[in-house]
Amino acid sequence: MKHGEELPPLEIKVTRTLIVAGAIASRDYQDVHHDAESARRRGSPDIFMNILTTNGLVGRYITDHFGPGAVLRKVAIRLGAPNYPGDTMVLTGTVVEVEGDTATVKVIGANGIGTHVSGTVTVTVPPGSAS
Repeated sequence: MKHGEELPPLEIKVTRTLIVAGAIASRDYQDVHHDAESARRRGSPDIFMNILTTNGLVGRYITDHFGPGAVLRKVAIRLGAPNYPGDTMVLTGTVVEVEGDTATVKVIGANGIGTHVSGTVTVTVPPGSAS
């Protein structure tokens, strides 16, 4: 891992199942994450992904790249454009800092309407771990 290293993009199909399953798994029972009619009444065109699902997908992106020994130390993300069913989110990342066995990665997740998620992830990769 080195400063400036770019992680390969990861495409994630945003399906109704992914949105609903992520909300249920994180115990987020807000109707906007599973009931399209309720979401429309609140001004959204459809259900949309919750931040906990997004956070999990960002973590997966980092650990898929750095290997099973990677330890997430800090995940600091901000949501932007919603992830709606039928879209694709593309995660990209760039290593912006390296100190010993720890790196900070700038992560962006974009979909068809804009930037869904942006932020940084600090990850420790023990010696000998895959990268």
